[in-house]
Amino acid sequence: MPTMNLEIVTAERRVFSGDDIIALIAEGSEGQMTILPKHASLMTMLVPSELVIRRASGDEIYMAITGGFIEVKPDRTIILADACERSDEIDIDRAAEAKRRAEERIKDMTSEIDRSRAEAALRRSMARLRVADKRRKTPGRRSPVNPPVQN
Repeated sequence: MPTMNLEIVTAERRVFSGDDIIALIAEGSEGQMTILPKHASLMTMLVPSELVIRRASGDEIYMAITGGFIEVKPDRTIILADACERSDEIDIDRAAEAKRRAEERIKDMTSEIDRSRAEAALRRSMARLRVADKRRKTPGRRSPVNPPVQN
């Protein structure tokens, strides 16, 4: 089974590194995409959403990303993320509170700039909650908690 190398990095750290990836599902500026080994080269923006990483072992890893860029080459994919959290790193209470605050701001908005910021905050918090929810709903799935990156 063909595999590819995947690196996910932020300005602060390397979030993920693996060379046994059989699929990556991400949401770009033009919509959701699935990257498979030997995919055609591309570069695009990523929007706040969930990343799903499928390993050759059958494990699935869920992450929340706040945006960034993805560069795909036939044998390697690199994500330069604004911020990215593994499902086990997400503070559910904090994400739920951020969602509530963003929804309140959207209701009370008059300025388009403020509205755009509030909507972006809502998208980020909802992505984090979706990823955290998958961790809670899949206790029997292999590798529900992502191991830390080994250097």
